[in-house]
Amino acid sequence: MSSCTGYNKLLKSSDLTLKYEKAKEYYNAEKYYRAYPLFEELVTVYRGTSKAEELVYLFAYTDYHLGDYLLAGHRFEQFTKTFPTSKYVEECDFMSAYCDYLLSPNYSLDQEFTISAINALQLFIDNHPRSSRIDTCNILVEELEYKLEKKAYKASKQYLKMEDYNAACVTFQNLLNEFPDTEYREEIYFLTFKARYSLARKSVEKKKLERIEDAFKAYVTFVDRFPQSEYITEAETYYNELQYLKEKTLSVENKK
Repeated sequence: MSSCTGYNKLLKSSDLTLKYEKAKEYYNAEKYYRAYPLFEELVTVYRGTSKAEELVYLFAYTDYHLGDYLLAGHRFEQFTKTFPTSKYVEECDFMSAYCDYLLSPNYSLDQEFTISAINALQLFIDNHPRSSRIDTCNILVEELEYKLEKKAYKASKQYLKMEDYNAACVTFQNLLNEFPDTEYREEIYFLTFKARYSLARKSVEKKKLERIEDAFKAYVTFVDRFPQSEYITEAETYYNELQYLKEKTLSVENKK
């Protein structure tokens, strides 16, 4: 209780020098929740003075250590704008982007922060090409891009599951365009063929032959690229069914 009373008196004190010293003492002791209100007051009081740079820098890190990455990222960004010649500019540029990275959610959720983090990390790389943090940035970007890749992959498979075959084909192709080296590449080519096969089978008569041919093309593309694929047997079964479907459709057409 004595400690709490002393802290409350400190907060109400008009002794700015004491508050400045205690704020740094609490920060260095990792008592960020106690340092926070002191920094919040001091940053305003010492704005435009020689102490401002250090206070804003420590205030941003206090938010970071308290887990408020949204506010911390904003403070790091504001630091670089307010003190563009500071020795901490590169570090704060990185920390601003890193806070976006920490805000990136699970791949199944909205990926606004993921995209923002990728852009921020890439901007850091462009602005600080000789930084020792470049390798870290590249690793983080790769991790974030995989999250976007996985989200697109799962969404495409969901279209297939819902039997929206046109949407599945489009999203599979978009996935390959955006992530040409995706680890799901083999499966995507197979599933594209499977979607084309399913679309042909359930097609109206006037579009059936056209869609059968589209499915044949998807089959050829798949087997040419992955002749030893684990999906080959299943693909051949679909191909044979398409051959039978094509003959049946042509027979009906010829009788008209």
